[in-house]
Amino acid sequence: MRRFPTDWESRLYGPQRISSVVAALAEEGVGAEQVLEGVGLNAERLQSTSTWVSYGQVLAVFRNAIRLAKDPAWAFHAGARMHLTAYGMYGYGILSSPTHEDQIRFVMKYNRASGGVARIVDFLREGMAAAYTYEVALTSDPQDSIYRFALEFTYAAQLRVCRDLYGADFNFSSVSAVFPKPAHAEFYERFFDCPVHFLQPVNQLHMDASWLDLPRRMPDKVTHLMADEFCQQFLADLPHVGGVASQVRHALLEKTPLHFPTIDLMADELGMQARTLRRRLEAEDTTYRELLSSVRKLLAIEYLRKTRMTTVEIAARLGYNDVANFRNAFTRWTGKTPQSYRMMGK
Repeated sequence: MRRFPTDWESRLYGPQRISSVVAALAEEGVGAEQVLEGVGLNAERLQSTSTWVSYGQVLAVFRNAIRLAKDPAWAFHAGARMHLTAYGMYGYGILSSPTHEDQIRFVMKYNRASGGVARIVDFLREGMAAAYTYEVALTSDPQDSIYRFALEFTYAAQLRVCRDLYGADFNFSSVSAVFPKPAHAEFYERFFDCPVHFLQPVNQLHMDASWLDLPRRMPDKVTHLMADEFCQQFLADLPHVGGVASQVRHALLEKTPLHFPTIDLMADELGMQARTLRRRLEAEDTTYRELLSSVRKLLAIEYLRKTRMTTVEIAARLGYNDVANFRNAFTRWTGKTPQSYRMMGK
């Protein structure tokens, strides 16, 4: 199973996604200060080339937008502002790809460097059909409103990128999403001008593969190699940045869930005393117990969505001695029992 992100605190990505949400809500008369409330940014800083943002800040902006927006399709309007150049060096790497094969290789290898709210995890071409598969980065729970809005934003942004690459006439052949049909489902078909399917096993954008065979618009081998080197270095540096909370979260996700370490063992693994770890986590507004709970929640949702394990098996896998304790914890996390949550995803 793919899990991301593990680092919510480090400011590593450009502010373009936040800027696009601010601009989309401005059209509804919502001020930037409202959208950016509690985020640690202002409208002026969004225009600065020295501003970098974290996943936590993007999540906070999305939550504010859900609360403030009058138009349920706001995420489409925001995502549609994300031209290829908004992705920085990653975008230029795509644009300058000498061949389509180079473009796909680059996207699959480096899309994690773009800081997307949903990411491409697979690409498949069979004959004249092709499909990109996505997983949402901000939450693994399709029942969470953040999940739907993140995917709407990403799908609209991908349509914009494809039109930048292939021309204004580009359209997807069909769109699939794992969540239930939303109240504004009619907007999907108007926006994409193709069939849209909900409650699907995976999130996918389907396209006619003939678009991929068109001549590249701006191939440049030198620029592509420069972008490749930049993105490769960015990903190589990722494990060495971030606060101690992101280090703990990453370490927990690497463990066998049944054997999650105590805080003393975790502190030892990170090369510090347990009291130091507690103090540093407190400075980042969290605790070891909260981080462990968030990882268990993430894994529980993944197991319910993507495996046939029973509730008893999942509880045991996550280190619960009593299945009732797991059920209580899951209900506290999601507002639903494990069984009802799994049924909703079918």
